[in-house]
Amino acid sequence: MINGESIYIREFTRHDADQLLHYEKKNRSFFEHFSMMRIDDFYTLEGQNKRLETLHKEKEGDNGYFFGIFQKGTDQLIGTVNLFQVHRGSLQSAFIGYFLDQDFNGRGYTTEAVRLLVAYAFKHLQLHRIEAGVMPHNIASIRVLEKVGFHKEGIAKKNVKINGRWEDHQVLAIINPEDA
Repeated sequence: MINGESIYIREFTRHDADQLLHYEKKNRSFFEHFSMMRIDDFYTLEGQNKRLETLHKEKEGDNGYFFGIFQKGTDQLIGTVNLFQVHRGSLQSAFIGYFLDQDFNGRGYTTEAVRLLVAYAFKHLQLHRIEAGVMPHNIASIRVLEKVGFHKEGIAKKNVKINGRWEDHQVLAIINPEDA
């Protein structure tokens, strides 16, 4: 568990499947604007159990790290934040992604969660660079990254299929200050 001021993040376990399913179903229509298309099986308990098993394998292989964002005091799951496509060797890099329950947007929780995960990635995973891609019209998400210290690098044209359409993404990155 990694503690922040108003939230904490922790890696998911198989015991989180019910809570993760509720969170995904509750936010399904909201998340569809920002994520890849999901098959209906994703929104089942079996689908979430398979997802958690896959994510555990990702961690075991040092390929990805998937955390829940939990509100302090209630222990309610309010979001996810993750590192994926971890590359070692001469790159020492990963991509970051996150989603927050629509009812909790605008309170600084995502910024806090991204800050916590970036610190973990640099200190404990010894990553050199973390990259993010955000659709240019998603100003709130770009602001989250900028507050944490990410800088804009350019536009990746039609590089991610979101909700059935290839979308441009603003590329942002942050470099480990220990490597500067």
